[in-house]
Amino acid sequence: MRITISTVLTISRIAVIPLMVLIYYMPGLETVNRNLLSGFLFVYASITDGLDGYIARKWNQVSPLGTMLDPIADKLVVTTALVILMKAGIADLIPSLIIICREILVSGLREFLANLKGTKLPVTKLAKWKTAIQMVAICCLLFQDGLLTFDLTVIGEVMLYLAAGLTIVTGVDYMYAVLREME
Repeated sequence: MRITISTVLTISRIAVIPLMVLIYYMPGLETVNRNLLSGFLFVYASITDGLDGYIARKWNQVSPLGTMLDPIADKLVVTTALVILMKAGIADLIPSLIIICREILVSGLREFLANLKGTKLPVTKLAKWKTAIQMVAICCLLFQDGLLTFDLTVIGEVMLYLAAGLTIVTGVDYMYAVLREME
């Protein structure tokens, strides 16, 4: 098994998760600093999410390990950030839980389809938009009061609800795709 640059980036995304949690709950650290540091780690994870796949394809480094770890890293980072934000009372419960549940559902559907027919469930363009909006929403909520001269909370909340709506639509799309494959 060879470890590629893209796989290292994916693994680094997973390694960021405990750092985000540690920083966010570190005693004595002001809330603004917690949000900023966790936000910068989330931005790093968001950037490497796109970068690792680009590098893997561009440099012909697609590997089974990277292919397996990439979606796991995505879901772990997003879920961790949403749980942190919900616990802090920053992210609304309903859209956050919709997003988390859909991520688990789609992961299960992908695994089911792979085991059933040996086929992959391709990522749709709408799902990519959903992910981008979700990442921006989480960034806005993490940076809500410390990055710019204005509060990003409302923008983050609106985008989180938009991401939750797209989450439902893409989740239903994936369920129909699996049902079609089963026929």
